Amino acid sequence: MPFAPVTLTNGPSTVEYLVTGSGPGVVLVHGTFANAEANWAELMAELGERYTVVAPNYAGSGATAAPDTVTVDDLAAQVLAAADHAGLTSFHLAGHSLGAVAAAALAARHPERVNSLVLHAPWAATGIRAAAQFELWQHLLRTDPAALARLLPLTVLKPETVASWSAADFEDTVAAFAGLLAPSHAVQVAADRDADIRDLLPRITSATLVLASAQDQIVPIAEQREVAHAIPAAEYLEFDAGHALPLEDGPAFAKAITEFFDRHTDA
Repeated sequence: MPFAPVTLTNGPSTVEYLVTGSGPGVVLVHGTFANAEANWAELMAELGERYTVVAPNYAGSGATAAPDTVTVDDLAAQVLAAADHAGLTSFHLAGHSLGAVAAAALAARHPERVNSLVLHAPWAATGIRAAAQFELWQHLLRTDPAALARLLPLTVLKPETVASWSAADFEDTVAAFAGLLAPSHAVQVAADRDADIRDLLPRITSATLVLASAQDQIVPIAEQREVAHAIPAAEYLEFDAGHALPLEDGPAFAKAITEFFDRHTDA
């Protein structure tokens, strides 16, 4: 996979990214504890039929090299570096969770580059409840990642989803989360903990769609609505899902993004 060089707040970085397809540009930004392939493989295959799709692994994921401490703006800089390296002068942009926060920061700081913007499960600033959650993640990632892998399905999915599983289904999901977790993800959780893009949201001028999950236990629905209200003329679409909407209802998630991008291509 290609690597894009970029200088961040605390030093140099090389950003690993996936690229596929041809046509107008699309950039996809993954969430905490994930990577480009885990979050976006199916959507990349679909969009690659008519778009050039770039999906970076930001600090803490894949083979991306970065300083031990990064900000949301640093993550946005890594995403933009991957787009530049892939030759995209402008692009549609989508992000999930922390990736949505970084995508919003990028769109606010570089409005001329972003043709349209889709944010799933974003938040404007980390409050007391979220800070406690991220500090728990950080502690478990360092001391007991197996426990973190068991906790995540209970909080990233809506309760009905987990309740419908067999014990074997649950253990398979725990194993899948355990396979994703890595000590390097600590840098992402620190960025979660310190995120604050409240001043940037009103500066976004791109056509924007906020995809919200009504049963999200990671980012409460009120916080997702706050983001939509803060972005001028943002559209809003709410799902009966948890934080892991791409996992719970991948087809609906992909449909919402592709239809929005298609609507704003050559508009």
